[in-house]
Amino acid sequence: MVKDQEYLKEKASYCLDFAKKLGATDASVNVGSSISETVNFRNKKLEESNRSDNLGIDITTYIGKKKSSISSSNLLENNLNTLIEKCIETTKNTPEDEFNALPDEDLLAKEVKDLNLYDESHLENDDKIKYLSRLEASASSDKAIVNTESSFTEDKSNFILANSDGFCKGFKTSSFVVSSVAVAKDDKSMERDYEYNLKCHLADIKSAEELGKTAAENTIRKLSPKKIGSEKIAIIFDKRIAKGILSTFSNAISSSAISRGTSFLKDKIGQKIFSDSINIFDKPDIIKGLGSQSFDAEGVQTDTLKLVEQGILKHYLIDTYNGKKLSLKSNGRCGGTSNLYFINGEISYRDLLNSHSKCLYITETIGHGSNIITGDYSVGATGFLVEKGEFKYPINEITIAGNFKDMFKNITLANDLEFEYSTNSPTMMIEGMVVAGK
Repeated sequence: MVKDQEYLKEKASYCLDFAKKLGATDASVNVGSSISETVNFRNKKLEESNRSDNLGIDITTYIGKKKSSISSSNLLENNLNTLIEKCIETTKNTPEDEFNALPDEDLLAKEVKDLNLYDESHLENDDKIKYLSRLEASASSDKAIVNTESSFTEDKSNFILANSDGFCKGFKTSSFVVSSVAVAKDDKSMERDYEYNLKCHLADIKSAEELGKTAAENTIRKLSPKKIGSEKIAIIFDKRIAKGILSTFSNAISSSAISRGTSFLKDKIGQKIFSDSINIFDKPDIIKGLGSQSFDAEGVQTDTLKLVEQGILKHYLIDTYNGKKLSLKSNGRCGGTSNLYFINGEISYRDLLNSHSKCLYITETIGHGSNIITGDYSVGATGFLVEKGEFKYPINEITIAGNFKDMFKNITLANDLEFEYSTNSPTMMIEGMVVAGK
């Protein structure tokens, strides 16, 4: 069992009191407990089963505008005393920074919403093994599949965040993650693909048979890829790739990047950066949402933000430190977004495929080719050639490139949004991207 709230609160309170006693003007403490159990299979055989129990504490002390932090997995009183003493000494010898401060008290969360993020259910290892046995059988049922890997991970966690201004709150979360990786081979190529499912509640996990079948189908359809020439063409991004475009956007509007001047979206609040049809929300109170939370990593209340409205950038993601640098108040985004998503477009998935006589459908990108300083984007990719709405054949060994300043303005979204991750996008088409092929 993970440690309960009272135990975590007791440890947090002790550390805050001792830090103040030693001369800290302010302090914050995060105490967390978690249990993780994982079972792995390879080629229909059990490979390993492991469990980890973690208990840890992060302590931050302030003396005026000086600040330092320390962490440990040993929560015995003698060790905590030593930790805090070291942290105080380090703080005394740290240069002052005028922007160091706890969050404004009036911004701190007043309550923890019940967002149904914790499931008491527990799947015993034997049952995880049975699930993965069925998954592996499903994934390898086609003779083209030559290798499979799968895993089942169950996580339970609890934490308390407290500071010297009286904030002391936390909540439990759980997650169940199942993945299936398949390798297929024919006389022309060997290909790999996957499928996975992540949920807060065990009952919401897909069936083993469905997950394995999808992983195999995703892999087999990539066999015997062809190479294509270089051209400028419309590209459709599968949902699991399209969400990466949205993640890059969130990185570019983080207050840390904005305050450093290292984002192409610096000074863009109130300006149109997408087409009129694009709206982007960050919504922290979705029931069972994978990114749902009542407050951010500093305890600041998180409310829904409409980050982009009809193409216009409305907000940055602001934490306390960088917010002070920008003369802006925190909007509860220390640690990033919660549940980030594009609002659905108005065109169906099928109509999106039919919108051009020829386009590329991208299912995988390779490399980290997003530069938030310049907005340049260039990645290796694999996918399919689409002609008149039909998938013709798989393609690989291409590079797709553009600049987000142009890409954002040329996005068309389908109406097939699903909340499978903490960042979600409908299927996305971007006009006029450059493809480098053979």
